[in-house]
Amino acid sequence: MTETEEAVIYRRNVVKENNNLPGTIDNIDNEPESEAESKEVRLTLMEEILLLGLKDREGYLSFWNDSVCCGLRGCILVELGLRNRIGLEPSGMRRRNLSSRCIVVKKSVPTGDALLDEALKHIRDNKPENTKTWIEYLSGETWNPFKLPLQLRNVRERIAKNLVEKRICTTEKQNFILFDMMTHPLVDLGSKKRVISRIQDVVLNKWSTDVQKVDKRLLSLVLLSHYSDVLECALQHLPDNVYDLAKKRIDDALQLDFFAEANKEGSCEMLWAVMAALNS
Repeated sequence: MTETEEAVIYRRNVVKENNNLPGTIDNIDNEPESEAESKEVRLTLMEEILLLGLKDREGYLSFWNDSVCCGLRGCILVELGLRNRIGLEPSGMRRRNLSSRCIVVKKSVPTGDALLDEALKHIRDNKPENTKTWIEYLSGETWNPFKLPLQLRNVRERIAKNLVEKRICTTEKQNFILFDMMTHPLVDLGSKKRVISRIQDVVLNKWSTDVQKVDKRLLSLVLLSHYSDVLECALQHLPDNVYDLAKKRIDDALQLDFFAEANKEGSCEMLWAVMAALNS
């Protein structure tokens, strides 16, 4: 049996397995719930990224992961974009560069999520800035002392608290010799497995060379988990040939012209603006 045939068989098996899983909820604000969807715990992009990165038993992120801070702020902006709360100002006749277009508020109705609503309030109450600047403000990585109050504080802990409230994690205090740290071991491993299955399913079975045909929320999850250095958790147990196929598809997406993708009809502009900002 050739490697290609093995990959095809594996992808078919993934489809069969995922057909037994509850459906995902792609548009939290606008799509009506089915009975199956209402039974599945809803997770934001930030919660899914953190869940992927958490060690199952230890309940903390790798100390060497220095990408997740900005990655989570990017998730917040994309989540607000997917919920139609924010977008980019029009590019105009001169087709301004993606990185120079400012974020504008489309709808200031609260989302019900404290982190999202805090970020939305900051964007609404301050002068318009581009995506990269807002990621710097929200992460506290700015040289402007007057903008430091815009930093979202204790983001990981607040996201972890949401996971605890949704009964996916619990809270424990662990001693690390020099200091004590609150950790969040998983108690519902099924939720993490569902996130992993969704990533594998979209990359192996529902992918397209035209990424505009890929579900926006799932595409955002894949690209942002890659930047946040937690994607490997979803791919590490794949057979070598299937792993190589998945990595190639993701790498191809990361090589796309983000400006061109953002200007396509039906595109999620905030996703491409965030990806351009994070990779600049």
